[in-house]
Amino acid sequence: MKKDFSGFTKIKIALLGDSATQFLSQAVRGAGYEAGLNLDVWEADFNQIERQVFDPSSELYEFNPEIIIVFYSSHKLLGKYNKLDPGQQSSFADKHLEQTDSVVSTINNLLKTKIIWFNYTEIDDSVFGSLANRIVSSFLYQLRKLNYELMLYSARQVNFYCCDLSSVQNQFGKTNFFQPSVYINTEMVLSIDILPEVAYKTVSLIASMYGKIKKCLVLDLDNTLWGGVIGDDGLENIQIGGLGIGKAFTEFQYWIKKLKQRGIILAVCSKNTESIAKEPFEKHPDMVLRLEDIAVFIANWENKADNIRQIQHILNIGFDSMVFLDDNPFERNIVRENVPGIYVPELPEDPADYLEFLYPLNLFETISFSNEDAERTKLYQVEAQRAVLKKNFTNEDEFLRSLNMQSLVEPFNKFNTPRVAQLSQRSNQFNLRTVRYTEADIELLWSEEGCFTFTFTLEDKFGDNGMICVIILKKEDNDTLFIDTWFMSCRVLKRGMENFVLNTIANFAKEKGYTYLKGEYLPTAKNEMVKTHYEMLDFEKAGDTWLLNVVNYTNRNCYIKTK
Repeated sequence: MKKDFSGFTKIKIALLGDSATQFLSQAVRGAGYEAGLNLDVWEADFNQIERQVFDPSSELYEFNPEIIIVFYSSHKLLGKYNKLDPGQQSSFADKHLEQTDSVVSTINNLLKTKIIWFNYTEIDDSVFGSLANRIVSSFLYQLRKLNYELMLYSARQVNFYCCDLSSVQNQFGKTNFFQPSVYINTEMVLSIDILPEVAYKTVSLIASMYGKIKKCLVLDLDNTLWGGVIGDDGLENIQIGGLGIGKAFTEFQYWIKKLKQRGIILAVCSKNTESIAKEPFEKHPDMVLRLEDIAVFIANWENKADNIRQIQHILNIGFDSMVFLDDNPFERNIVRENVPGIYVPELPEDPADYLEFLYPLNLFETISFSNEDAERTKLYQVEAQRAVLKKNFTNEDEFLRSLNMQSLVEPFNKFNTPRVAQLSQRSNQFNLRTVRYTEADIELLWSEEGCFTFTFTLEDKFGDNGMICVIILKKEDNDTLFIDTWFMSCRVLKRGMENFVLNTIANFAKEKGYTYLKGEYLPTAKNEMVKTHYEMLDFEKAGDTWLLNVVNYTNRNCYIKTK
């Protein structure tokens, strides 16, 4: 059945491989559909990587893709290695890495694109047995060195991302990954059975580039984070720790803790009495997770679907960026049926299987990581404190004034560029045009003539939210500055930040001698909340855009001071 991609984000993908890739291209397109992406995949002819890359007039550059997938297979590398003289084998990995850099550099010189590079699955030719780990010239040594050097190379490159094919082989086994008879007869190094897994791994990476990421893990407690029922069994009798099935729950909690440290928001949704539900976090010596790890803790006897809606309201994120883990099939189905968009894995019955089930799902793919990610839980906990304070005020202005808010306004620079890129990838709801930027894109903007950049932080008496807003203005003519980009973290809505930002850029435009600020709203499936943004800020409709005359602009009311 032909799939309907209407309404999906369209992305042009080029696939280059040294082996047969026609079925992989179809699998990638299908996985894209499942992720809500319309992947327009152009596939190079068999074993044409170098010809397509090094010829500026090739079909690759004519297609002008947004993303290029490059697949050098380990089997083809083994074929090249086998033809080398013994004296050349020790430098095989270095030579291939030089080839990698040549391909990447050429692409970067001719295209503005992102590159996904498959790393290398293991082949042990057993020539040296276990001694291969000490013999520099062995193929296994060279292959492992190549994967290690590729990781280092990736860390130095912008717009270059490794897709971990080797981990797919590790998770599903070599016999499932590679079928010799298929390879000999068709040049396909990926088995038919493994194609969906490779495609899913690839598309997860692509989706994260376009802001389709999971941000929050919502957790049940009894028989999910520990064995037993805390209300019935008591603190001393729940199963957790280093013995028996308790070890499975402890290792599961360590995985969740690492996710929190990486920046995933943790929330609890449990049918329990709150004080009893919190006891293990506060008192049990074997608990890995503590209350300070949980951004939102909801334990009561209400419907879990309703409680998850409350969590979503507090965090102000989309349901499609949330994952819910619960051992109870009934509760899982209730949430699936009543909370559209949330992802609810069908956890195994045996807790010992939780991690091995969850690892291949790759639920929390990302293309960036920053120090602010590690502080995300604290930011949401502080936001909950603000919500409590707000209840004490009947007047909104008095509440905002009491926060003592300050904002540091800076242009893009080498220190804030990673955070700007990350916000660009993550911001979906408060994003007027939803243009995604990588670090390389942002660095180019520093020196672009007629381009003016702004970053905004927000700090109040409860703490520092860090960078929460980004503006890019571009000169359209002598009278007009176009608001190319305006995106903001939803954590800071309803604090007057929109007014503060507009005051800043309107006064800037006036000082530079411009007459108009020009805005545009490009609708997506997620940004309807800013549909009336410019209208509410008193811009006037001008065709498909909005104009604000800044000559006689008067600052809008807000309680944020420049830091």
